[in-house]
Amino acid sequence: MSTTTPAAVAPLTIEDAEALVTAARRAADAAGVTVSVTVLDAGGHLLAFRRDDRAVLVSGETSTRKAYTALQLNAPTADLVDAVQPGGLFHTLPTALDRPLLFIAGGVPVHRDGRLIGAVGVGGGAPEQDHGFAAAAADALA
Repeated sequence: MSTTTPAAVAPLTIEDAEALVTAARRAADAAGVTVSVTVLDAGGHLLAFRRDDRAVLVSGETSTRKAYTALQLNAPTADLVDAVQPGGLFHTLPTALDRPLLFIAGGVPVHRDGRLIGAVGVGGGAPEQDHGFAAAAADALA
């Protein structure tokens, strides 16, 4: 019988987190949108955060909750909207967790070598814009 140890995957670093924030911000700036960006590591710890003073105050909380949701469910928040509607797979999930989730586009999990290492959340634009900015950041890190 053969047992193999899974290959180690490098964790999300502060440098990675800063690169994610920069990439999301550049995408938002190119679209003329002011956003807040949050990056969490695989354990849900805040690694990087940026809130522009021109953004609405709640955008910081929004970006954090989007990142947390993407991390907990290992899926882009844009893909989860239907699952939380009445009759959906997760429609009771938000009340089952200590920290509230946010099922609005803009949270994207970050993977390395096929393994979840963190998440990025963007808030401040329209949900579709936020999703695009977060996805651009995750793609830039890959």
